[in-house]
Amino acid sequence: MRNNRVFERYEIKYLITARQKRAVMDAMAAHMRPDEYGRSTICNIYYDTPDFYLIRHSLEKPVYKEKLRVRSYGTAAPGDPVFVELKKKYMDVVYKRRVSLPEREAAFYLGSGLSGGLDGQIGSEIDYFRFFYRGLAPRVFISYDREAFFDREDESFRVTFDERILWRDSDLSLTSPVYGRPVLPPGASLMEIKTSGGMPLWLTSVLSENGIFRTSFSKYGRAYEAIKREEGGRAAV
Repeated sequence: MRNNRVFERYEIKYLITARQKRAVMDAMAAHMRPDEYGRSTICNIYYDTPDFYLIRHSLEKPVYKEKLRVRSYGTAAPGDPVFVELKKKYMDVVYKRRVSLPEREAAFYLGSGLSGGLDGQIGSEIDYFRFFYRGLAPRVFISYDREAFFDREDESFRVTFDERILWRDSDLSLTSPVYGRPVLPPGASLMEIKTSGGMPLWLTSVLSENGIFRTSFSKYGRAYEAIKREEGGRAAV
């Protein structure tokens, strides 16, 4: 196990058009720099109970909610590092704990039902989460192409753009190719502002000038709603 990390920040989301994205990108040029890895594909497997309790609870917009996922950057080979992430949100603050280990070890640990597979405080929290929510298993695969930017003077301030968001509820492996059904309409992007404090004036100005307003958006939530619609359609046949 390696690369244990803890994040605490605000994450503010916006659904934007191609025109709005261009306006934001133009304004960002003088203040932010792109991530050194450029555009990347992020793959996630979300774990949930048999009745999808975690995402159903999350969509009710409670004061506190949490989720468990495993993430890779691009399609992973069995020996490639992936991240097991426990993400919690209280009020508007997001707390994320994550540990990195090879894909084959992560798959075995999360599928075994055994505790003690991860060391340290973060490992204990993930173990407790798995014990508390019985029947956790992979439920949905979600991938997207991301562009990330960092403030030139404060790297904790980030802006990301997610496009080509795809989901599927079968073939739930990070070693499988990226494919699925789209979440967003063509040309749309999900923009996220990630900050531990406030937002710079230049950014608030460009958001206001271009009619960009924050929204509540969950990739996993959208996938779950699509699953329920499909189940309803099959039941009606």
